[in-house]
Amino acid sequence: MIGDAAKSQAAMNATNTVFDAKRLIGRKFSDPGVQSDMKHWPFGVISGPGGTPIIEVEYKGEKKSFKAEEISSMVLGKMREIAEAYLGKEVKNAVITVPAYFN
Repeated sequence: MIGDAAKSQAAMNATNTVFDAKRLIGRKFSDPGVQSDMKHWPFGVISGPGGTPIIEVEYKGEKKSFKAEEISSMVLGKMREIAEAYLGKEVKNAVITVPAYFN
């Protein structure tokens, strides 16, 4: 669930509603910024391979794990779908920003 549908159920399902995923891109789980952000997020973040932050949620009774890049990909896909519905044609190009701390 992405977009308005996710937003409308966030209060009832906070631990499984992911936001701010882009703040994890290019960072390690041990990064002080990640550790600070985690204190404000209702969803789980664990250390994955190579110290990569992994987002954990429960979906249909199963624990699911996602990299921040996967969450961002889902959001971009939904944005494309919305843009195509609005424009009435295929969207092939987009401009996105990269976090300043990404290296």
